[in-house]
Amino acid sequence: MMNCFHLLVLFLLSLNMKVISESFPGERAALFLLRDSLTSLNDLHGNWTGPPCIDNLSRWKGITCFNWHVVQIVLEGFELLGYLPPAFPQNITFLTQLNLRNNSISGTLPNLSNLVFLEHALLSYNRFYGSIPLEYVGLSGLAELELQMNYLDGQIPAFDQASLDSFNVSYNHLVGPIPQTSVLQKFPKSSFDNNSDLCGKPLDVLCPPPSPAPAPSPEAAPSPEAPTKNKRLAVWIIALLIAAPSMVFLLFTIVFLFYNKKVQAKEKAKNEYSAGYGFGAWAKNMMSYSFTNEDSGRSGTLEIYNKEYPIFDLDDLLRAAAEMLGKGSLGTTYKATLETGAVVAVKRFDQMIGFVKKEFFFQHMHLLASSKHENLVEIISFYYSEEQKLVVYEFIPSYSLFELLHDSRVRGTPLNWSTRLAIIKDIARGLAFLHHSLPSHKVPHANLGTSNVLIHQDSQGYHSKLTDFGFLHLISNKKSAEKLTISKSPEFVQGKKLTHKADVYCFGIIILEVITGKVPGESLGEIEETTSDISEWVRTVVNNDWSTDILDAEMLATREGHGAMFELTEIALQCTDMMPERRPRMDEVFARIEEIEQMKSENE
Repeated sequence: MMNCFHLLVLFLLSLNMKVISESFPGERAALFLLRDSLTSLNDLHGNWTGPPCIDNLSRWKGITCFNWHVVQIVLEGFELLGYLPPAFPQNITFLTQLNLRNNSISGTLPNLSNLVFLEHALLSYNRFYGSIPLEYVGLSGLAELELQMNYLDGQIPAFDQASLDSFNVSYNHLVGPIPQTSVLQKFPKSSFDNNSDLCGKPLDVLCPPPSPAPAPSPEAAPSPEAPTKNKRLAVWIIALLIAAPSMVFLLFTIVFLFYNKKVQAKEKAKNEYSAGYGFGAWAKNMMSYSFTNEDSGRSGTLEIYNKEYPIFDLDDLLRAAAEMLGKGSLGTTYKATLETGAVVAVKRFDQMIGFVKKEFFFQHMHLLASSKHENLVEIISFYYSEEQKLVVYEFIPSYSLFELLHDSRVRGTPLNWSTRLAIIKDIARGLAFLHHSLPSHKVPHANLGTSNVLIHQDSQGYHSKLTDFGFLHLISNKKSAEKLTISKSPEFVQGKKLTHKADVYCFGIIILEVITGKVPGESLGEIEETTSDISEWVRTVVNNDWSTDILDAEMLATREGHGAMFELTEIALQCTDMMPERRPRMDEVFARIEEIEQMKSENE
């Protein structure tokens, strides 16, 4: 009898759990829709199965439950890629936190209008575009809204919720005046920085005065002369009808002459390029493509990102006199001198990114162009067509670090220890900034080598700028990625997951190249080296006796800084550890290099 009672209780409990777990099918359906719309390296398909909530617990990654309801979705840094489903997350009505930071989610921002309990909406560091939905203003309990580092445009809605105590829309393409609500005015300038055309407080940009509304035209009063005017109007109409054939013929003649002149100008331009003027073969191909297809709407688009740079268009770029600067793993770079006298550097990509969609290309380039830093080459504009993809950079009279280290014709005097340390510090600073500003990129630079470090010199000394950064996301296959420097990292060779630590590895190789003066891939003593073996060679020497044999001959003549050089070598060996998780972060590396520089200054 007792056993039967227990069985009945267990049956009722299991039935009750089944009823409770299935009583909120909308929440589960919404999460399944999210799971099926996005790709992730965290295997949501394998984990998000069964009921999302059992009482206050959930075994689903990123899901928090209370009283059988989903109350938090925290998927920060899950490497999510794709578009949010349109209805998400309307049916998760008890949601208090939605955290999708540091992913690669595209599309418009989610509709949150039904989420009356929502307090935290963290959607930063993604690829969201379009305007900020007006219904976000109606979220009365919203305490935190993070939308920075996306591609949002339009104006900022007039947020005025008293609950809002954290707000950030920086690094987007928002325009217009910042609403002067008491809530928005309490946030700092950094909450609004780096947008296309925002104005007003707290930014130091005055908004233009509103244009005066046109005065309404007074209604015409009836006039006794109206019949006379009607007669005159009738005479004019008759005269126009008589003259119309002559006017049509004249207009047709003008249009024909204008079109013929335009065609002749284009033919002349083509002949000039055929004669060797301008960019050469790639420009002729692009011109031919644009001219042939302009009527069909398939011509390419040149977008100017840096509005402070002298304005130019595609025709100006094609008419520019140019010379080839070099050919790298991503494509060919040219120096272009515009007719205005302005000079830019133009990179023409090869077919390794030939199939990327226009929308994704522009979104990605906007994100890269917004990453401005003194140690990064600035992106001015970019061009997209089905056959051509260009990036226009600021032009820096410079040479690469590779040339500076290995080509004696580039410099007249040896590179001393202070110069080499300053160059390494600049590279570390620029790379650390990239890792901070592009957290959603698994490998923010991905092509870091001495050939992609530009060195320019002034009265203050040598300065470094990184170029060719951030293009891994535009590469669709492993074969193309093999052309980048990250292909030399152990994790790439072994086919393992790539992270920002692959950049750290490449930086370690640069340090060793600067310290030893040797070219990765060339013979080092008795060993025929591959690119990564410079690390193994230095590691072997260090493990034996910390011999000065690893130092470049130019620095052996003086004993200045040998101790600091060995400390820097130790950092390089940690950066090139075979295990990515044992490598330091770039901000840690930069801090340690600063300490070495400070110790050097104190000893002088």
